[in-house]
Amino acid sequence: MRATADTALRQRETEAEGDAAGPETVLDARLLPAALTCWLVTLLAVGAGWVTGVCVALALAVLALMSWALLWTGIAHRSERRRVVATVVLGAALIGSAFACAGAWREHRVGAHPLRSVPAAATVEVVMVPGDDPKPVRSSGSGRGRLWVVRGELREFRYRDQVVRGGGAVVVLAAGPGWAELLPGQPIEFRARPAPPRNHDLTVSTLRPVDEPAIAGPLPWWQAAADSVRSDLVAAAGRALAPDAAGLLPALVAGDTSALSDRVHDDFVAAGLQHLTVVSGANFSILLTAVLATTRLLTLGPRLSLLCAAVALASFVIIARPDPSVLRAAAMGSVTLLALLTGRRKQALPALCAAVIALLALRPALAVQAGFALSVLATGALLLLAPSWADHLRARGWWRLPAELVAVAAAAFVVTTPLTIAISGQLSLVAVAANILVAPVIAPITIGGALAAVAATCWDPLAHLVLCPVGPPMWWLLTVATEAAAVPGAVVTVPGGTPGGLLAAVVVAGGIAALRWARIRRVLSAVSLGVLAAYLLLVFGFG
Repeated sequence: MRATADTALRQRETEAEGDAAGPETVLDARLLPAALTCWLVTLLAVGAGWVTGVCVALALAVLALMSWALLWTGIAHRSERRRVVATVVLGAALIGSAFACAGAWREHRVGAHPLRSVPAAATVEVVMVPGDDPKPVRSSGSGRGRLWVVRGELREFRYRDQVVRGGGAVVVLAAGPGWAELLPGQPIEFRARPAPPRNHDLTVSTLRPVDEPAIAGPLPWWQAAADSVRSDLVAAAGRALAPDAAGLLPALVAGDTSALSDRVHDDFVAAGLQHLTVVSGANFSILLTAVLATTRLLTLGPRLSLLCAAVALASFVIIARPDPSVLRAAAMGSVTLLALLTGRRKQALPALCAAVIALLALRPALAVQAGFALSVLATGALLLLAPSWADHLRARGWWRLPAELVAVAAAAFVVTTPLTIAISGQLSLVAVAANILVAPVIAPITIGGALAAVAATCWDPLAHLVLCPVGPPMWWLLTVATEAAAVPGAVVTVPGGTPGGLLAAVVVAGGIAALRWARIRRVLSAVSLGVLAAYLLLVFGFG
């Protein structure tokens, strides 16, 4: 019987491998070099300076000429593979050269901004438009002494008797109650001392105010409507849910962390669940899936269904604030939903690459932001790795739902770990388990919270009624986060920075490649179990 079982298992593995090699799952990677080139050259132009960007643009232009010469002379046509490679290289070099020029031009304009020439000790009168809600610096304490980070767009500044009008991204680092109440889109004016920006991300200056801000213009109607919806949701959650759940729900639904306690935030970070407290591609995927399912239930046509999905997407972007992180999440969520609706993995990679190119064209500063890299990596893992890992588990007798939950959580964790280590120097050992445990309740919470936000603007008792079923899933989510964060050794400090990130990337890449062979899988499994057992003995003091 054991021989029969082994034979059946090998047959299922062969069938799964045959399915994976079929034409439907052969990935179309022709756009991948272009997306990677655009990302890399924009990062170099923005992070290393406009001179580097110009040099890169010239080098790519020469490469494009060489590829065109190979195609024009017919040398590349001697085989189909050479022709495809030369065409892909030509396209990537051309678009990469254009992106390098654009990034160099924007970096040059930022470096030549008049605000950069103002002495650091001088005081300027600034008029700016906040682009996002004020973000607290959680390590700065609480109350009136807490520091707030406000990102926005400069409108004008006055230095001595000179008024300079012009745009540019600025970052305000301020303390005081007036800064915590600012609304995105509403112009403000204040006096501040300019300082060089901390990061090379197309920011013109870091401003340190010397007084409280004053309103300098009206709030756009759509921002006023979004603020009303968010405030109503916070108020409704406060009346219908427990305190911790009431502060967490707006963060899960709309990225509003104004009522999120520091303790809950720290628990989510330790448990590897901090990605849930910001607007991510998962929010948009869940919301759009619910809208499309409703339109299908109502037997609406494809055009009307698409219109409803577009309206829901635009509304959610406005409510969650149309800042770069939300726009990035909307793009990543749309890509994920496209892959799920088509059911064809070969379309996922080109869609992801197109989204990356479009986002970098609109917001070049995304190239140097860790959040953008984490979103792209997580989306790529969900689209490219998770399906094959789930199929691998199902071929070994796993049920479909557990296989998909484990595959999604493991793929996202493994792919984003190197960057997380490089940024924080910490590794959450409970992240995969915590994400698997909370995965079933994320969709009900997101949909229930979105419905409650709509109901709260109409009739508060209706919002209370909608939020009642959300209570138990919220309790489960908070319980998992609290218990996971309380596990001894839940977070391990590892070498961070670039060396630590590169080492982790090599380990991850080697592990993924090694898992393709059964013998290496067995060895890695045995080693992992041994290391885990030794670690648990050390943590719990049994050694």
